Amino acid sequence: MPECKVTQNKANCACTYQSCSRKGLCCECLQYHWGMGQLPGCLFPADVEKTYDRSVAKFIATYQERGPWW
Repeated sequence: MPECKVTQNKANCACTYQSCSRKGLCCECLQYHWGMGQLPGCLFPADVEKTYDRSVAKFIATYQERGPWW
């Protein structure tokens, strides 16, 4: 199993909640948010991520309105 690249992940993490203990630990972040019925902040555009509304409904509404980021 490959090792977690925490430092590299942190450098690319778009989450603005700096004191999060899961920052850079993507597998823990996903598990935490999914367990709460949410998605991690890195899946949202910057302006939406800053609202801390990580709901699946907000994710769907955002991309229905703006279209995909890819």
